[in-house]
Amino acid sequence: MKRKNKQNLSRLSNILEFPEEISCKEPKITVLGFEKMLVENYKGILEYESFYIKLNTYIGVLNINGFNLLLNEMTDEDIMITGKIESIDFESMADEEE
Repeated sequence: MKRKNKQNLSRLSNILEFPEEISCKEPKITVLGFEKMLVENYKGILEYESFYIKLNTYIGVLNINGFNLLLNEMTDEDIMITGKIESIDFESMADEEE
């Protein structure tokens, strides 16, 4: 049933020409140098320290490591992270439908 709903949503998105990251709730990550990072389509904050941030997304967990990390300009869908970003790691979740 879920697979059919995804197919219908995908067809509708193609007809209306929506960007894929909006219709599929996939995270969009924009990194600006080593100082700023914008994450769109995230679900929530799992852990937050000045050296480590762990975000939950619809397709997995996003880990950000660095120094003096701050959460700025948060909304329900977007979050801006500033500070010295050293590494970004993504833990994907296994899709149970496949």
